[in-house]
Amino acid sequence: MMRAFTKGNRRLTAGLLVSLVSLSPLASAQSDEVTSLRDARQAAEIRDQQRLINLLDDQSAMEDALEEARQRQQIAQDKHEALEAQSAAQAVESERLSDRQSEQGETLRNLLSALNTHSSEVRNALGEDSWLTLHKDALPPRLSDVDILERKALVEVVDSLATLTQHTANAERLERPVADANGQVTTQPIVRLGDYAAFTESDLLRQDDEGRLAVLPRTPDTVTDYLADYHQGNGRVLAVDPTQGSVINALSQRPSLMERFHQGGYVGYIVVALGGLGLLVALLQYGYLLAISLRVNRQRKYPDALQGDNPLGRVLLRFEGMDKHQTPEALEARLDEAVLAELPRLERGQPIVKLLAAIAPLLGLLGTVTGMIVTFQAITVFGTGDPQLMAGGISQALMTTVLGLITAVPLLFAQTALSSRSRYLTHVIEGQASATLADHLEAHQPPYAPSVT
Repeated sequence: MMRAFTKGNRRLTAGLLVSLVSLSPLASAQSDEVTSLRDARQAAEIRDQQRLINLLDDQSAMEDALEEARQRQQIAQDKHEALEAQSAAQAVESERLSDRQSEQGETLRNLLSALNTHSSEVRNALGEDSWLTLHKDALPPRLSDVDILERKALVEVVDSLATLTQHTANAERLERPVADANGQVTTQPIVRLGDYAAFTESDLLRQDDEGRLAVLPRTPDTVTDYLADYHQGNGRVLAVDPTQGSVINALSQRPSLMERFHQGGYVGYIVVALGGLGLLVALLQYGYLLAISLRVNRQRKYPDALQGDNPLGRVLLRFEGMDKHQTPEALEARLDEAVLAELPRLERGQPIVKLLAAIAPLLGLLGTVTGMIVTFQAITVFGTGDPQLMAGGISQALMTTVLGLITAVPLLFAQTALSSRSRYLTHVIEGQASATLADHLEAHQPPYAPSVT
């Protein structure tokens, strides 16, 4: 539209110029004034035309500038629309990131809380009496209550937990001050076995309330052997207590054989003394019977060389010295008398062994009664609040019963062995004596004369 208007102005200007040219011949007749006027007017027209041309040129430039401005406006409008779209997209993305930040922040806070709780639980579980605390800074650090979990704190906790996990699977040799049973503290080489135990070459270790190491009051003998072999490099077997020392402490507090014996008290001493006396009598008598058995067997091999160092030889010697003209009944009675004279030596000690075997359980029962009396007296005075106060009487009651049974059983076996061996010798002597009497009677029997009817 602007271009059409410009073309119309140009045509109008051209028409005006043509009209002026056509009127110039008619004005030639006028005066010089008219000529000068015309020249002045013509000059004015030329100036106007030049101005119009300049104006038209400026208008074209303005139109071009306007067109360019419109193009720039369109570009700016497009860019504005693109920026508005980008701004809207960024607003949506910002809202999404804000929601994600809130969600992740909550997750991180939960992670911080869980990590702090886990770290505290580990510290409380290990406490100061864990064998892992032998290392400096072994426990995980305490986390401060912060809103955002810092990477440094996370790395410290993770490294600490990883180190603890690694130490639980290792057996390490360390140099630590250790207090012995007398309280003297010396630096000794120890072995820390994970979080289960720590020990020296001969003793298991424990930690007091302040974390100091000390040997146990008593280490079981089997465990001591394992410890010595491990320290010397002769074995790879160790006694492990999965209850963190509870079993080892119970074993270390278990009384030894001598301590159990002393728990029986005076009744227990009497029972053991009587049992020892009975076993001594039984051993002496059994040794005597074994020696007599050897001599009797030797006498049976050589019946013509009678010896007086064995019952069979003495019986046969007495038979040889008897009057052979007596009746068979008298000879048999004399021979039985000689055999019976040997029985006291063969059966010596059996009655006392049998008596002691019967008395031992009764004395054990007596100790049980006295132990229960002591227990009831403790209950009467101190009540039932502390079981250890009743343990002494119960231990006495049980140990005397045990000692009585332990004493009676071997004595019964000993009495049976003595009785069997003495009966065997008695049967051998009686049989050999009867055979000798039969041989004598057959040799001195008058010849048989058949009767004639």
